[in-house]
Amino acid sequence: MDSHRPSAPDRTYLASLRAATELAAARAEPLASAFDGAPEDVRAAVEAAVEAVGGDLVALSHDLHAHPEEGFAEHRSVRALADLLARHGVDAQVGVHGLDTALRASAGRGGGPVVAVLAEYDALPGVGHGCGHNVIAATAVGAFLGLRAALEAGSVTGTALLLGTPAEEGGGGKELMARAGALDGVDVAVMLHPFSYDVAVQPFLGRRQVRVTYRGVAAHASAQPFMGRNALDAVVAGYQGVAMLRQHVPPSDRVHGIVLDGGQRPNVVPERAVAEYYVRSAAPATLADLCDRVEKVLVAAAAMTGCGYELEWDRQPAYLPIRANLELAARWSEHQRRRGRTALPPGVVPESLAGSTDLGNVSVRVPAIHPMLAVSGPEESLHTSGFAAAAASPAADAAVLDGAVGLALTGLDVLADPSLLEAVRAEFEAAGGVLDVEDFLS
Repeated sequence: MDSHRPSAPDRTYLASLRAATELAAARAEPLASAFDGAPEDVRAAVEAAVEAVGGDLVALSHDLHAHPEEGFAEHRSVRALADLLARHGVDAQVGVHGLDTALRASAGRGGGPVVAVLAEYDALPGVGHGCGHNVIAATAVGAFLGLRAALEAGSVTGTALLLGTPAEEGGGGKELMARAGALDGVDVAVMLHPFSYDVAVQPFLGRRQVRVTYRGVAAHASAQPFMGRNALDAVVAGYQGVAMLRQHVPPSDRVHGIVLDGGQRPNVVPERAVAEYYVRSAAPATLADLCDRVEKVLVAAAAMTGCGYELEWDRQPAYLPIRANLELAARWSEHQRRRGRTALPPGVVPESLAGSTDLGNVSVRVPAIHPMLAVSGPEESLHTSGFAAAAASPAADAAVLDGAVGLALTGLDVLADPSLLEAVRAEFEAAGGVLDVEDFLS
């Protein structure tokens, strides 16, 4: 055995999850919609409009993939979106809602519903588009252009917005844009995310961040350790306390942390040490409860070690869980069948395969969907080099067109079918209505 290598994680449990998912998928019935949506001739025209720009959309996806940029620095990426829109006669604004790399474009004459299509285009350090945001951006642009075609033809009345949202990977661009008014007047928001399965609704956890800084007293670690108060001990005690807390939280909850500063030399009792944690949960109420419990553990660690402490929550905007809208998701499912795909209903793909996204902050302000579209096999995980390769594969190129059509037709249904929009709004209100995000997080 090579002692320099870590042991490989056992893949038995992962394999069992995949087997259970395949069995559940074979038995699952996709979500069904009770609404007619847009007339078939209008749908066909929108689908044709998206197909007509398909080459440009795939080229955009590949261009973004080849030139990854991290959050708030997506200057080339947002310009690529704006340039494509300009070639199709759309004047997009760049640097809106307080963010240099945010984008806004609109189509329609008003007087009806407002549908916002959301684009992401930031990448990850090290692995580039390991989350496939190049696919997200291309599908969003395609969906917007499809809706624009229907609006310009007079087939429907209303407004289509394209919102380019920076820094989903930790920066919370959508929350910052929402606070600056980006969602004012919006009735429905739609976007998608590449994945290893086609899923109509997949849970995404809320996520908050807390950084704790402990202040101790420096001393000679050998000659006079009794004169010190060890800030690293506080970090370790807090870390162990969080580990014990994990045994007594709901299965969907997650807490994970790192040590940012543990001292400078072993012979000096550390007078400063810093740790940072992500705290995740499946509902706003359980997220608030878990944050309270984590804070008590971290404060107790200071008392145990005689250290002072500073807690800083949410250096970047917190992410709330996605509030699914099944009425909208059912329309998405209908349109994916049109493209030869089966969008799995909730509960098929294990809910433990969940991350976090700032689309959650949008979904508690306006009804929204965030379906997942397969671009890889189940062996690839998001945020890896393998998934980055999949995000520029032929499967991803097909997903760009299928996703753009699906988002466009779902938005079209909202514009064309007042009874659908009424049901979407009723579901949203029954789930709690608009949540004051800033007040909730204060």
